[in-house]
Amino acid sequence: MSDFRIKTYPVGQIGTNCYIIFREQLKKALIVDPGDEGEIILEECRKLSVTPEAILLTHGHFDHIMAVKEIKQAYPEMVIYAGENEKMLLNDPSVNFSANIGRPCSIAADRYVTDGETIDPAGILTYVIATPGHTEGSVCYYMKEEDVLISGDTLFLESLGRTDFPTGDQLKIISSIRGKLFPLPGDTMVYPGHGSVTTIGHEKSYNPVALYRG
Repeated sequence: MSDFRIKTYPVGQIGTNCYIIFREQLKKALIVDPGDEGEIILEECRKLSVTPEAILLTHGHFDHIMAVKEIKQAYPEMVIYAGENEKMLLNDPSVNFSANIGRPCSIAADRYVTDGETIDPAGILTYVIATPGHTEGSVCYYMKEEDVLISGDTLFLESLGRTDFPTGDQLKIISSIRGKLFPLPGDTMVYPGHGSVTTIGHEKSYNPVALYRG
């Protein structure tokens, strides 16, 4: 039986899904999209008796990054991962919308990852899938051994990310979903940036992208 675990914590004013992912035997964790409420996220890590070793960012919007600095301060050795084309969004509060809510936030990743790259944070083998569309530097993280996809704001339950923000592109997000995510095994569990868990198989049948003929 696998000791792989995912815990979900909706945080911030938009209820962004922050994930703490770990193996029980290793007691090392990675945190996905810590969008706010850093002390709560850190407290949950303590309750789980895990040590965060990495932060994975799917993209740079404020509701996915606001607690990054607080968590990094608590664990200075941890590595922050983000897509190579997301530097501008992460760095510019006016573009990542943190300035709009009166909490300007500018961050930099420790490591910018590329499409097809393999990383191994906290002992969890993870494949990087570049999925431009919601933002130019959006990425998804595929944990093949566990049949898990972290989809950020690219793919939702029977929906997809909006593309009317800076660097968004509707044709690109459709291409990303159909060309890179839909080919994954149908039983792959999809953990999105907002809302409920779904599967690739379900989305291939019910997501509007599957019906798009443009």
